[in-house]
Amino acid sequence: MTGRRRRRTGLPAANGRRAGVPPKVVALGGGHGLSASLAALRRITGDLTAVVTVADDGGSSGRLRSEMGVLPPGDLRKALAALCGDDEWGRTWSKVVQHRFVSGGDLHGHAVGNLLIVALWEQLNDEVAALEWVGRLLGAHGRVLPMSGVPLDLHAIVRGHDPAQPDAVSTVRGQATVALTPGEVQEVQLVPADPPAVPEAVQAVMDADWVVLGPGSWFSSVIPHLLVPELAEALMTTRARRVLTLNLAPQPGETEGFSPQRHLEVLGRHAPKLTIDVVLADEAAVPDRPSLDEAAQRLGATVELAPVAAPDGPRHDPESLAAAYDRIFRMRGRIGPWR
Repeated sequence: MTGRRRRRTGLPAANGRRAGVPPKVVALGGGHGLSASLAALRRITGDLTAVVTVADDGGSSGRLRSEMGVLPPGDLRKALAALCGDDEWGRTWSKVVQHRFVSGGDLHGHAVGNLLIVALWEQLNDEVAALEWVGRLLGAHGRVLPMSGVPLDLHAIVRGHDPAQPDAVSTVRGQATVALTPGEVQEVQLVPADPPAVPEAVQAVMDADWVVLGPGSWFSSVIPHLLVPELAEALMTTRARRVLTLNLAPQPGETEGFSPQRHLEVLGRHAPKLTIDVVLADEAAVPDRPSLDEAAQRLGATVELAPVAAPDGPRHDPESLAAAYDRIFRMRGRIGPWR
């Protein structure tokens, strides 16, 4: 009853958020990890922006990038599909844009959504406007932005890439290769080294109430956002609070054998000035809570454990993850009034 009176009168809630006003949330990442966050976040806010990595060089995205010189559309497509609603329109369009052709010709392996996005880029000559058009067609619950307006290449410094030389350090090139590399990734770099950020992405981070980083492929989807100078500066200076969502398990190849705390340590090495407010992890995926607490404290964060894994496999459950985000947003409200 009290909550309903607050909504009618506009009185502020206890955490400084005006009742009934959803938080502005920006989620950064790529691939299936970002899709998991977006599928959860769209359930709890109508003011949601995805900022997506653009270094993919494999599959349909890699072919279109190589042939036409465009941004790789695949991770952008996945983000748009994740923002589709649960009604018939949303479910249908999500399946359509994710559909891949199977043929004996040039269309084989191409995703419908990739072709649609590239067609609109050619028609409008504006990546951001084209993604807004696709979002409107899909009825997306939020908007999708690339983190940079130029295609990027990912290079990784890897120890033991050649099993015959376990102590040798070499450079592995290409996001698709980095994601599956044997050996231990020491560092990742973007080429070009100082790519321009999309201005709308920078502004979204600066205007946000909460920024969510992860889950996802740590070196190829999460950390690259911290290597775009303007975007990294926005992440460090925004008044938004920052949530870092950990993966449910190490990724074969890229983070093989990594503990939850090791994920935090390598992120801190790539962005030593970045502070985090909350580290969210599945309670069953943290065997050593004290060590994770210690690593989180070095980033300025506290650890929030919640059952966010799906019961049928190693993936995040959208409803459970939404509940965890909602609890964090409500209990750890930002300093100052919600917009």
